[in-house]
Amino acid sequence: MESPDSSYVSSPEVNPKRSTPQKSSISEDGSEKHTYIRFLVSNAAAGSVIGKGGSTITDFQSQSGARIQLSRNNEFFPGTSDRIIMISGGFNEILKATELVLSKLLSEIHAEEGDDVDPRSKVRLVVPNSSCGAIIGKAGATIKSFIEDSQAGIKISPQDNNYIGLNDRLVTLTGSLDEQMRAIDLILAKLTEDSYYSQYMNTPFSYAAYGATNYGPNGSGGKFHNNKEDRSNSVTIGVADEHIGVVVGRGGRNIMEISQVSGARIKISDRGDFMSGTSDRKVTIIGSQRAIRTAEGMIMQKVASASERID
Repeated sequence: MESPDSSYVSSPEVNPKRSTPQKSSISEDGSEKHTYIRFLVSNAAAGSVIGKGGSTITDFQSQSGARIQLSRNNEFFPGTSDRIIMISGGFNEILKATELVLSKLLSEIHAEEGDDVDPRSKVRLVVPNSSCGAIIGKAGATIKSFIEDSQAGIKISPQDNNYIGLNDRLVTLTGSLDEQMRAIDLILAKLTEDSYYSQYMNTPFSYAAYGATNYGPNGSGGKFHNNKEDRSNSVTIGVADEHIGVVVGRGGRNIMEISQVSGARIKISDRGDFMSGTSDRKVTIIGSQRAIRTAEGMIMQKVASASERID
């Protein structure tokens, strides 16, 4: 079951343990800015966050006042088998909800592994690439201060160019729950200052159709992909360099749609990497014969419509 759509008011018995919001997270009228945070959770652990009949996630929303959403059980962050949790609301509401979720995940690990659990766990935040500079700061000054203040390890993944249209990076926090929560407090306050960050609040969860993603049409992870038909077939076609933009679409929208409809995976060569003897970029389509035919037809249709507009 997915999370309920409705958000809930905070329970008066539960007060946030964190400090009051920093000035950057308060609007001009004195109220907390509406913001969000996204992080990854394994598909198996997502069930414990949702709870039977949605009871746990409903309780967490009620306690915190924040809205908690999960991607569907076949929608993973590219290159992982993890689902995405998004928590939105006021600054302290988000911190409270995040602490409830992370505490629940830790308790599940302790229940399974007993006293052998490493007290320093990891949580991976999903942050738009355009906002990562705010976390890093000039010459890394900001991220260094966050590490010193929180005592958590903070590592930002490099931009992954293998996924067409993917504009997010992972920020891995390593430490105890308190250390992670302090780091999240600092990072979220900094992100709330960033004008670009709020623009991504309404972006879709689904990463399943990103070009060159490691997931087949059923959402199964590439590492565990045993479908020989999908794996063994690939076709490379040439597309004029000036038409690549219309194939990809704004924010990767077109290539996502083509991949989603056809069930094929699509990889586009880097700029300057052309088909031999041409100025055409390489577009490799991977999947079943039917998926390849469908994707190729949709790509050619996009190119043809672009050519007609130019003519």
